[in-house]
Amino acid sequence: MNASLAFCRALLLSICVAGLLPAQEDLLRRAEPPTSPSAAPESVSSQTAPPAGTTPPMSSGTSSPQPTVPQLTDVLLKNLKARAIGPAVMGGRISDIAIDPRNPFVFYVGLGHGGVFKTSDNGVSFDPIFDKQPALSIGAIAIAPSDSDAIWVGTGEANDRNSSGWGNGVYRSNDGGENWQNVGLKDSRAIGRIVVDPRKPEVAYVAASGHLWADGGERGLFKTTDGGKTWKLILQAPSPHNARTGCCDVLIDPSNSEIVYAALYARQRTPWSFFSGPDATNGEDIGGIFKSTNGGGSWKKLAGGLPSQTGRIGLAISASNPKIVMAVVQSYEGGSGQLTDLRSKSGGVFRSEDGGEKWTRTSAIDPRPFYFSQIRIDPANDQRVYLLAFALLVSDDAGKNFREDLSEKVHPDCHAFAIQPGTVPPPKPPKPEDKNKPPKPLVCQRVLLGTDGGVYQSFAAGKGWNHLNSIPAGEFYRITLDDAKPYFRIAGGLQDNENWVGPSAVPSKEGIRNSDWTALAGGDGFYVVFDPNDRDTFYAESQQGEVHRINLRNGELRRLRPEPVEGAPRYRFHWNSPLIGSRHKPGVIYLGGNCVFKLTDRAEKYSVISPDLTHNDPARTTATGSGAENYGVVYSLAESPKRADLLWAGTDDGRLWITENGGGKWTELTNNLPEPARGQWIVRIEPSNADPNVAYVATNAYRAGDDRPMILRTVDLGKTWQPVVGDLPANDPVEMVREDPVNSKLLYAGTHFGLFGSFDQGTHWIRISDVPAVRVDDVQIHPRTNDLVIATHGRSIAILDDSTPLRELTPEIAAKPAHLFSVRSVTGAYLQPGFVDSNGKGIYRGANPAEGALFTVWVKEHRIWRRRSKASLAGWRLQCGVNVRHSESETDVSRRSSRRNYSALIDQHATA
Repeated sequence: MNASLAFCRALLLSICVAGLLPAQEDLLRRAEPPTSPSAAPESVSSQTAPPAGTTPPMSSGTSSPQPTVPQLTDVLLKNLKARAIGPAVMGGRISDIAIDPRNPFVFYVGLGHGGVFKTSDNGVSFDPIFDKQPALSIGAIAIAPSDSDAIWVGTGEANDRNSSGWGNGVYRSNDGGENWQNVGLKDSRAIGRIVVDPRKPEVAYVAASGHLWADGGERGLFKTTDGGKTWKLILQAPSPHNARTGCCDVLIDPSNSEIVYAALYARQRTPWSFFSGPDATNGEDIGGIFKSTNGGGSWKKLAGGLPSQTGRIGLAISASNPKIVMAVVQSYEGGSGQLTDLRSKSGGVFRSEDGGEKWTRTSAIDPRPFYFSQIRIDPANDQRVYLLAFALLVSDDAGKNFREDLSEKVHPDCHAFAIQPGTVPPPKPPKPEDKNKPPKPLVCQRVLLGTDGGVYQSFAAGKGWNHLNSIPAGEFYRITLDDAKPYFRIAGGLQDNENWVGPSAVPSKEGIRNSDWTALAGGDGFYVVFDPNDRDTFYAESQQGEVHRINLRNGELRRLRPEPVEGAPRYRFHWNSPLIGSRHKPGVIYLGGNCVFKLTDRAEKYSVISPDLTHNDPARTTATGSGAENYGVVYSLAESPKRADLLWAGTDDGRLWITENGGGKWTELTNNLPEPARGQWIVRIEPSNADPNVAYVATNAYRAGDDRPMILRTVDLGKTWQPVVGDLPANDPVEMVREDPVNSKLLYAGTHFGLFGSFDQGTHWIRISDVPAVRVDDVQIHPRTNDLVIATHGRSIAILDDSTPLRELTPEIAAKPAHLFSVRSVTGAYLQPGFVDSNGKGIYRGANPAEGALFTVWVKEHRIWRRRSKASLAGWRLQCGVNVRHSESETDVSRRSSRRNYSALIDQHATA
């Protein structure tokens, strides 16, 4: 035969048999779960020894040879793909938007945490085009005006939030986003703007803000003249202030590319504060607006009416009259106001009509500068000015007066704005009755707006908006599952977008639509607890411990945050305060603040069950603002699933505690933690499902400039600890750790750059479920379906259906030629057709699980005749509805033997 050969080695092969299938509880019975830790299935391990204190690797005995176990890699598990279920209804934080100058129906959207999406049909549909890259926090996108296939992306959001992600430099594509290459500035961390020379696509300027949490790195304005092969730092602050000062914005004169404007800005966060401008540079006034007339060869700091003591600055230039330059300038001169103050004492909006020599303060408006500071000038009319803030502000008198009437039905917090040039409508013929009326301003009609709630498009210069809510960009913090049947529900909270609940699947071919999700109120959302007795009642938490109870049946909403009596010290709560329901005492809810609270009677009553568990350092607990800098609180709270009244608590200032009697007595374990975890932010505690003496603690220290992952394990209630970080990527902080509820050797770790699994309690880690390099904040495993539910901070929620194969994978199975894993029971049902084939592609549809029974096969070495295989399997697929997915590598094995084993496994359940 002349058929080409395809080779597979040590792979997991998933097969979905579709059709009307009755429950197969007898025919397809899965293995009985172990009843004790010792009965847990032995997992595939790496060739290195496990960490001290863990169960030793399985021994095959002296009389049998050790099976040959392949080293697991993410390639071998790539067929186990999670399905994205959304939601997309609430969008997520948008950092930048870029319109293709050649084809305006094409535009690109950069997400603060979720990569780059591209539309080629004017927003009807979007495709992720950046998912194969190792960093998905996006700061800036730029398209070369002279070659719209040349796309530049700066990774690392530059909005300076406590939740902001970071990147690893600049990427460039020469084919409209099909392929990408990292072209440098890998230590820039955050990039606020990229501009490309109007005539030379290989010449670009990059405004690098630098590390948000630590000194150093690549900061300032960089220039390349060879497409990113080499870079030159052309503008920076003088030493030593260059350690905290970066470049926050840059623009090029469209009529003369040698004229460049740029702004320098110093800032830094700590876990308990944020400071910028002179406060970040020991009182020296380092920032400001700078101008070059020779392509960055030399610079002049602009003054002429601009304020001193500047912070973040946004720049804009008029395309119709490049002499007009505008800036929104943060200034500490004269003091500052509250977060809600829209007006600055000395800063605001400034305008120059002579190329920056002289400036006029046109408005004092400058809302929340570190988070916004974006200004735009209509390319057809320099009198029309847009200022991005909590709402979209617009001026038709060159920035003197602003109004917010263009913000109707738009999510607050605006970060990105793009205007399509050439969309000014022709003037209408004058009417006699209008002769005394002032003419309406001629402005570009097509505009795009990016907010904390996604992307909006208007064809009426902002008078009406279409929410393009088909990008699953939700920034989830925590999720909780219930046991609804046939499809369990998922509830969780998101950054800037309340708390929500929705189904894991629906009985319709429509898929999981945005309308299937229900808002549970709140501000920024975090934890949600299902009421154990009423499916319509939820307990949800927003920033600073704002607990509320909501009943979806009658709409009742009760605010229930614990409050001290008048005159007593206030309670402290974090931006993301833990709220967990008790497994042992239905109706009891625990809440973390500076102490631990026990909520009862539907959260109407509370009691304090711990002292202040933090260091309570007064120098670190007095920050003002939104609550994002609240510090000295319990950040991680967990209850043992094996023993009632056994609670663990971890604080953001590095203290770890345990109580074995429901809060009657607390024992501090902090000094038992090894370096470098001791004293660091405790982000998650995971008590074991198998042994009450076992627990995992994840800490991270990226807020102190240390990106190393840190996971510890104890087998003696915290007396001693062993690291189980294994070979996780060196600069990938961990946000959560989860132990499989049946196989205690199987662990999951959510990091800032993806989801990892370990089959040997933390010695060797591999990527799981084809999740892109987005931050994973939570993972839950459903106890009935074994589905792995993945909550990402930037790409909403995904589900790996039936994680049993990962749970059952052992050295013996990995050494077999082939193996069929346990098949979970299924319930027969016909999916309703809905209107999926008739209402277009502009609707987001989260994926349902594949219909029918799910078969997962391990094939150690597999060689298939590609053409013959497809032909024979295609016939089988027509009869039984088989969907086969496989990977390929290069190992030569017996084709006949391999096909016989494979066919036998399929035939074993063909009648199902």
